[in-house]
Amino acid sequence: MSKDQDNAMTRVRIDKWLWAARFYKTRAIAKQAIEGGKVQCGGGRVKPSKEIEVGMEIRLRQGDDEKTVRVSALSDQRRGAPEAQKLYEETRESLARREELALARKAQPKHWMTPGRPTKKQRRQIHQFKQRDTDSD
Repeated sequence: MSKDQDNAMTRVRIDKWLWAARFYKTRAIAKQAIEGGKVQCGGGRVKPSKEIEVGMEIRLRQGDDEKTVRVSALSDQRRGAPEAQKLYEETRESLARREELALARKAQPKHWMTPGRPTKKQRRQIHQFKQRDTDSD
């Protein structure tokens, strides 16, 4: 095994790893997320070319969810979901926070009821109310 191959096994670009771990559908989307500040490594923003190692902690945002994961294995090839889940381990705090936020989202109504257009009966009542108001003047 050459030195380059050995180094490739211990370090992988963060955009490749995020793609291989199935956090993002394409490397281009992973790169956009990293450049947009949605992915942080070591508490700060990173570049797509940042090389990660086993044991590093990565915080990433996907939609409403924010996950904190610890790198447990490296891969630069995208495989099936069960294999991809072995590449990382989500922290307990992150899981608890996501569950709390999910419950809060479920507690909110799906859509706010708006009164909409008045019915014919309501329109009659509005007209009667307005006529009473003008009659008293």
